[in-house]
This record gives sequence, structure tokens and C-alpha cells, in this order.
Amino acid sequence: MSVYEKLEALNIRLPEVTQPVAAFVPFLRSGNLLFVSGHIAKTEGKPWVGQLGRELSTEQGKAAARAVAIDLLGTLHGALGDLEKVRRILKLMVLVNSDPSFTEQHLVANGASEFLVEVLGDKGKHARAAFGVAQIPFGSCVEIDLVAEVE
Repeated sequence: MSVYEKLEALNIRLPEVTQPVAAFVPFLRSGNLLFVSGHIAKTEGKPWVGQLGRELSTEQGKAAARAVAIDLLGTLHGALGDLEKVRRILKLMVLVNSDPSFTEQHLVANGASEFLVEVLGDKGKHARAAFGVAQIPFGSCVEIDLVAEVE
């Protein structure tokens, strides 16, 4: 089953590449590496605001991370024209807007990691870091960037 067939089976439509609101580009290719800039969690087109451990639960954070992974795939599609050109997701960096007492950033990050494996199979398995941070732009709950090896 192709990546697109898997997305269709999950009833997921990839978004267009979001243009940055600051001084950076949405993605940059160097050889066979594609670096995708950080994407923040959104709900209904607006930043998904809140701190994990305060306003949001771990499960809500996991859903937010999954939503970010969908947006990241949209950017990969926009950069490559075809997700079948992704050889492997190499690395995710997951920033979680966290209350100082919150310690489940790794579980929040699983929302993105599990989704990428679900859609890309072994090509979606990756190295990862997950951090709790004091704040993310626009008050968003999660931000993720990605590095992929591509054809």
C-alpha cells in the first residue's frame, strides 16, 4: 500500500506548505537530506494553545503532536512532489510547552512518532529528542522539526 493509500484509508488530507511568519524557509535541501523547519500544533487553523500538565493532558498533547506530523508530511510532499521519494525519516526534535512539573514529553512526542511509522512503515522509524520548554511561538502546545533522507 502506498503512502497516499494509507493516508486515504486514515481519511487524512495533507495540507499545503505553510509559509513562515519569520525570517526562515519552510524547508531546505542539502544533497539527499531535507531539513523541515519547526511546525506548531494547530487546531481549526489556529495555534493549539496551552501548556502540558496545566491546561492540556498528555493525550491532548499526543493528538497535537500527531497533527503536527500530518503538517510535516504536507511540507515533505510540497518539497518533493511525492512522498514515495522519502527514503527515511532520520530525526525529530519535539518541543513541548510544559508546566515545570510535567515529565511526559516523551509520551507527547509518541503522537508524531507513531503516526510516521503508521504511514511510512520502517521508513518512518527515526531518532528523536523531546524537550519540555517554557513557551513556544504563539503559545502553541507542541512544535516539531524533522530531518529526512530523500531521493
